[in-house]
Amino acid sequence: MSLEPKKANGIALLPLIIFVAIFLWSGVQYSSFYEFPAPIAVLIGIVAAFFIFHRNGINENVNGFIRGCGNPSILMMCLIALFSGAFSVVTKSIGATDTFVEITKNYLSLQYLYAGVFVIASFLSFASGTSVGAVVSLAPIAAGFVSLPNVNVELIAGSLLGGAMFGDNLSFISDTTIAATQSQGCEMKDKFRMNGKIALPASVLTVLTLIIIGVSIHPSGHSLSQGDAPIQWVNLLPYITVIVLAIAGLNVYVTFLIGTLISGLLGFWYGSFDVLGYCKTVFDGFASMNDIFLVFLFTGGLAYLIEREGGISFLTQKIGKFINTKGRAFFGIGFLVALIDAAVANNTVAIVISAPVAKKISEEYKISPIQTASILDISSCVVQGIIPYGAQVLLLIKLLGTDVNYSSMIAQSFYIWLLLLCMIVFFLKGAKSKE
Repeated sequence: MSLEPKKANGIALLPLIIFVAIFLWSGVQYSSFYEFPAPIAVLIGIVAAFFIFHRNGINENVNGFIRGCGNPSILMMCLIALFSGAFSVVTKSIGATDTFVEITKNYLSLQYLYAGVFVIASFLSFASGTSVGAVVSLAPIAAGFVSLPNVNVELIAGSLLGGAMFGDNLSFISDTTIAATQSQGCEMKDKFRMNGKIALPASVLTVLTLIIIGVSIHPSGHSLSQGDAPIQWVNLLPYITVIVLAIAGLNVYVTFLIGTLISGLLGFWYGSFDVLGYCKTVFDGFASMNDIFLVFLFTGGLAYLIEREGGISFLTQKIGKFINTKGRAFFGIGFLVALIDAAVANNTVAIVISAPVAKKISEEYKISPIQTASILDISSCVVQGIIPYGAQVLLLIKLLGTDVNYSSMIAQSFYIWLLLLCMIVFFLKGAKSKE
């Protein structure tokens, strides 16, 4: 099958390759993907893009970069990072994180901690329709668990990440669901049923896996607190407020603003800080997310330059040549959106970009719009959950407030890998179907 792209240029992918190569190099060199400043890694890719695309002139390249930075979805991620940082720092300063630690020590069996984190994150992400919202809502809570005895920090992080991605591709109100269904012309309820056949088995297997691992790590079960310090139950109020408002569908910025204000009122009540101290603490929260903010901003600009110069068209053209059977069409659509997501680090944008090509492929090889929408959503979800420069991973590691090994966390994000396995089975079955 031959697809006629608007413009195809493999060289346009070189800045992205440089950026990713620096990420990989830093991970090997420093045993951590986040030791080398991530914004600098992206900036090197941007500088390379300016040199590679020099024929456009510096002004045109700068204007294109700024246009990409100004993408609404990119700015939304930047603001979410700032607001979540403020909420996290303020709640921690009033002792809310310590409260969750004490509650866990006294009332929750550690054997079911990992499965519990996955289930709660799955519920929140499904109800709110946003994986990022689930991460920033629950990561400050999960950060309190790392001080518990023998807790596997990477498994906690992987469970939260997997649960967040569960709702990202299954929720009715997720932007990825909306983009996938609208672009392919199918109903959300039909896509939900199709996705459910893939995601629900993966989620059940994940819960069972996490329970088995939890029992093996904590064979004695309950881990009781050794002290008699009273639990400040009122400290749960900011977290409960944020979760309830997120489920209710309130604007994410307003949600975290209200949570931060409630935390501030508690801080005034406790005498933890005065008005000036509160303002400084909020600003410290903003400042703590500077590196994430810059990564989101720079990546948006770089992605625009790559797309403008034909890098994405090059991918669609090459994958189109690979497709000549229905079986290859299933894998081709999944691979296409996966590669684009790896390039732009935003699954919604990846779906929007790849949707027209996916629709053309599905029509030629008689793949139903429902199946195509599911492929687009799940494939982009899997990649978004594992790339080290994706919003979910960056925010999770930042908000956990501890040294989390990226490779170990991704290896223990069982839901994502089981979802990938279930999707491959779906591909193989779909290739044999006559639908």
